Amino acid sequence: MAIRVALIGTGNCGSLALKQLITDERFDLIGVWVSSDAKVGKDAAELAGLDTSTGVLATNDLDAIISARPECAVYCAMGDVRLKEAMADVRLLLSAGVNVVGSAPGVLQYPWQVIPDKFIERVEDAAREGNSSVFITGVDPGFATDLLPFALAGTCQTIQQIRTMEIADYSTYDGVTVMFDVMGFGNPIGEFPMLFQPGVLSIAWGTAIRQLAAGLGVEVDEIRDSVEQEPAPEDLDVAAGHIAKGTVAALRFQIEGMVGGKPVIVVEHVTRLRADLRPDWAQPAHPGGSYRIEIIGEPSYFADIVPTSAHGGAPYAAILAAAARIVNSIPDVITAAPGIRTTLDLPLPTGKGVVVLD
Repeated sequence: MAIRVALIGTGNCGSLALKQLITDERFDLIGVWVSSDAKVGKDAAELAGLDTSTGVLATNDLDAIISARPECAVYCAMGDVRLKEAMADVRLLLSAGVNVVGSAPGVLQYPWQVIPDKFIERVEDAAREGNSSVFITGVDPGFATDLLPFALAGTCQTIQQIRTMEIADYSTYDGVTVMFDVMGFGNPIGEFPMLFQPGVLSIAWGTAIRQLAAGLGVEVDEIRDSVEQEPAPEDLDVAAGHIAKGTVAALRFQIEGMVGGKPVIVVEHVTRLRADLRPDWAQPAHPGGSYRIEIIGEPSYFADIVPTSAHGGAPYAAILAAAARIVNSIPDVITAAPGIRTTLDLPLPTGKGVVVLD
């Protein structure tokens, strides 16, 4: 029998998850929640970019979604700039007996030692009340910082360092809020947005650092972070908007998990709006961007992962990968023990149910 599901949020990730929820026979879509009044009343298929009809009309009433009694809600509403609201939504769903998978709030990917215990306990209490589970993931932080490095680490006899990297060209990414408000592209050099305020990177990617440490069985003594900005050499127009000459057009930031005084777990991001900016920074394995896992050990690894899609550039393909992992996790999450579940708790995802024969 198909799993009854609802979709919360139809942005870049949510719309791609919605498409799979409609077309994948494992699921029965029974509700869609939207934040925009302009989307209320629209058919789910239209919001997913499909030329068909589902009869499921979008609503901005979360209580109506819960009343429809889905077994699982796919939560892809914005969490970066509305963490408090996203956490409240998740607790409401869990306490009502609705399992949750999604892309936000990101701190729930692995919250221990990242956010205060009282906030974790509130989510766990809601899950116990509803006998439900929550699993939050993405790409980075997400499967590029947990699932893939764990798969390689399991073949090593010794490890001195694991480094995961996103090396990306964001010129085709149209997420205005993320690009300008969160990452600060187009800002004057030296003007740091929310993401680069003291300690925020260590929280945002602390989930990745702490989960890798837990899987490796080591204790992180300290998390350090740093950021570099590079100005645009001339005016640039990218998918998200205009970047004036001299303002931020490339970023490099790094988060280090220190173990015994050494950077044993490192997450690095290199994000450009034009390929020729800062050629001395790490270069992608593909012009649009790639993810890289470097392990120094026995054996050592240097693995590049290049997501591509027939329907968009590298940022689109990466978001598509995140949406697919979220949706494909649903069967395992609804059978998992109540509470916050992570990559360390769930079975290895194998792609079961997604083979399509043309």
